[in-house]
Amino acid sequence: MAGLDLPFTAINIDADEHYPAELREGDIPYYISRAKARAYESQLKDDQLLITADTIVWLDGHMLGKPKDEAEAVEMLKSLRNKTHQVYTAVTFAQKGRELETIVDKTDVVFGNLTDEEIAHYVSKYKPLDKAGAYGVQEWIGYVACTEMRGSYFNVMGFPVHKVYEILKKRIFF
Repeated sequence: MAGLDLPFTAINIDADEHYPAELREGDIPYYISRAKARAYESQLKDDQLLITADTIVWLDGHMLGKPKDEAEAVEMLKSLRNKTHQVYTAVTFAQKGRELETIVDKTDVVFGNLTDEEIAHYVSKYKPLDKAGAYGVQEWIGYVACTEMRGSYFNVMGFPVHKVYEILKKRIFF
């Protein structure tokens, strides 16, 4: 948001991030992003716009969320090497008196080969336990492992700014 030159306040929302087991791919962050918005929606003031988001990594028919510990982070990264995976981010917009609006963006990311030593280095130094798929594309691993991307880089970072801006233009600028 800061890159869009817009004032904002970041808040933490305590929301249940469990989702129905039958959900797949972009439907998962869609569901969670909306759950986050609903958890705060009643506190919105007339002049506020709430933006919530959720990001997942999808690999071979399975979701990779945030790893619970370093060992799981290592296993996630091993599973990503030499493969293409998808990053889905959903962003929900909430305003008092308006229906929730949610967008979903998808980016295909190709990882090259990573040695066990490189993975251990990344996990040890960067502690990616707060990141879906156990990596941040803007960190060291993105420099050395991300060999190709089809879609938005910012989506992989967890916030598809270009799509958010399009919604903001409709909601607050015009």
